[in-house]
Amino acid sequence: MHIMEGFLPVGHAAGWFAASAPFVVAGGVSLRRILRERPEARLNLAASGAYAFVLSALKMPSVTGSCSHPTGVGLGAVVFGPAVMAVIGTIVLLFQALLLAHGGLTTLGANVFSMAIVGPWASYAVWKALRGLGAPIALAVFFAAALGDLSTYATTAAQLALAYPDAETGYAGALVKFGGIFAVTQLPLAIAEGLLTVVVMNALSGRAGHADEIAVLAGEAR
Repeated sequence: MHIMEGFLPVGHAAGWFAASAPFVVAGGVSLRRILRERPEARLNLAASGAYAFVLSALKMPSVTGSCSHPTGVGLGAVVFGPAVMAVIGTIVLLFQALLLAHGGLTTLGANVFSMAIVGPWASYAVWKALRGLGAPIALAVFFAAALGDLSTYATTAAQLALAYPDAETGYAGALVKFGGIFAVTQLPLAIAEGLLTVVVMNALSGRAGHADEIAVLAGEAR
């Protein structure tokens, strides 16, 4: 998911910055509203950011020299909504680029779009859909985190395919190749992230005094 520094053509890098910017600005507005209306949420916001930072900093070797890792965005998306995660995810990715050499500054827009925008929105959509169908909370959290993880990598594969289409099969062929590279390790990692997120959510809800109803912590009335 971390597209490395300088890997994208200049036009693509600039385009992803432009695509990500409105979501980050909207996320800042949402974050200010949450802090104003729910100042007690500061600790859980920090926990969501730390969770995303630690998980997305873990590298697992994949094939052909690439690597995969969890994203950690599902937790914050369920608890605070996807808009806030655009800001939190941008901060996480910026620090990782500066301190860990994960990703880069020129590719920050593309990485934000995949992990901090598409991933959280996918997680939130799955969470709301499953809860609307009456699914158990743990099941909804699991699938929200797992599918948010996979959607991030699907987006990265699409970004790379746009930048580097296959010489013979074009965009479609490149998309299959990039997606296949990630899928080897990302499928089991997504399952593991889903399970871990359920455990962390239960811990957060228990500390908040709502162990029987994570929806209270998640603020489903948002």
